[in-house]
Amino acid sequence: MKKETILFVVIALAAGILIGVIVTNFKKDSPSVPTSLPALAPVVNQQQQTSILEGIVAREPDNRNAWIQLGHSFFDSNQPMKAIHAYAKALELNSNDPNILTDQGVMYRRVGWYDKAISNFKKASRIDKNHQQSLYNLGIVYRYDLQDFARARSVWERFIAIDPGSPGAKQIRAELDFMRSHPEMPKATQ
Repeated sequence: MKKETILFVVIALAAGILIGVIVTNFKKDSPSVPTSLPALAPVVNQQQQTSILEGIVAREPDNRNAWIQLGHSFFDSNQPMKAIHAYAKALELNSNDPNILTDQGVMYRRVGWYDKAISNFKKASRIDKNHQQSLYNLGIVYRYDLQDFARARSVWERFIAIDPGSPGAKQIRAELDFMRSHPEMPKATQ
């Protein structure tokens, strides 16, 4: 293992233990804990994690795993442009990762770059024909952003064909049923 990977694992483990101790002690000392307070600990940890990862990629620009984790950190903290950039760096090092293509595609969608999102989702699906997450998100862009119901249906039917018993398939069937049952949907695309 590389030194930076070991360092990252040790820091992440230490941060997790520290948060666990803080939350446990906080719960012992407080008779009633407001629901918003526990959410603060991961945000602080995420900021620290982001800072650590930024340091790693500055020192080791070829560290693909650090770029991926940095992209995830920006994804989780709703910083889509920074996530797009971090994922792009990871994809420069290996462009055939359907998960990273999909995550970057979600960020493209968040900033309204639907054509780039579609391109990423399609590429992810070409790399892995059974990559359900890319098909799910491709259907979302077609259905909700572009109002292209026929394409959404086609993509989501492929999703269901991959694993008809998955929890996602149940949700997609509900989407398809909704689109079929509402008259405001164009008849030609049903």
